[in-house]
Amino acid sequence: MYKKVLLAYDGSIEGRRALREGAKLAQLCRAEVFLLAVVEVSSIMTPEAGLTIPIELQTEDYKAILAEGVERLKALNVPRLVKLAREGYAILTAVPSCTLMFKSELPLLFPDDSDVKAVSEAMFDPFEYFVLRKRDGLLKTDFKTALGKVSYHVPCHSRVQNMGQKTRETLQLVPGTTLNTVERCSGHDGTWGVKSEYYENSMKIGRPVFRQMAGNEPDYISSDCPIAARHIEQGMGETRAIKAHPLSLLRKAYGI
Repeated sequence: MYKKVLLAYDGSIEGRRALREGAKLAQLCRAEVFLLAVVEVSSIMTPEAGLTIPIELQTEDYKAILAEGVERLKALNVPRLVKLAREGYAILTAVPSCTLMFKSELPLLFPDDSDVKAVSEAMFDPFEYFVLRKRDGLLKTDFKTALGKVSYHVPCHSRVQNMGQKTRETLQLVPGTTLNTVERCSGHDGTWGVKSEYYENSMKIGRPVFRQMAGNEPDYISSDCPIAARHIEQGMGETRAIKAHPLSLLRKAYGI
C-alpha cells in the first residue's frame, strides 16, 4: 500500500484526468497527497535564445496552477465530508497531519468557503474526541488488557493543534499501563529524513528521542504519526518493544 502519492499537475486536460485518478488512488490507500505544479516554458523563451521570463511571472504561474489543483482536490473530498458534518457527525482522522489540514490549513486557503468551515468545525483528533466524550461520561473505560510500559512520542502535527496531550491522557486511563511521554522532534520531517543526503542528519536530530523512548525498556513504542514511529523504531536499534499506533493500543486495551 502506498503511504504518499505525488501528483504532478500542469492544468491540461490530461493533467486534470491524472489528478482525479491519482486522488482516487490516494483515497483507496489512505495515503498523503503532495501536489507538484508543472509549468512548461516555451522553447523560444529561454536564456539560450537571449530571452528569459521574470521569476515573478513564473512564480505567479506556479501559484495559479497549484491553486487550481488544490481546488480540484478539495472538490473531491469536501462535498462528501460536509454532508456528514451538516448531519451532526464528528469526523476523525488517524494521522495528525490530515487532521491539521482539515482543521486549520484548508480554512486558511479557503477562508470564505462555508463547506470548508463546517468540515473544520466537525474535525477532531481521535484522542481529542475521546477525552471530550470522557468528560461527557460517554466513554467506556471497561478495559480488559493492561498495556504495560508504553513509550509514547508526541508528533509535531499534534502539538501545533494546541489541544494538549490527549493521547497520553487517554492511554493513562488503562489500568496496568505506565507511560513514558517524549515531546520532541523525531528528526524525520516528512520525506526529508529518508533522502540519502539528509539521512545522517535526521538520525542525529532524532538521537535524544531514541534514547528517551528506550529509557524505560518499553513493551510498546507508539506515536500518532506513523512515519515518526517507524523512524524512532529504526533509531532505537535492537529492542523487544513492539511498534503500535495509539489507536491499536486502545483496541488492544479494550480486548477487541
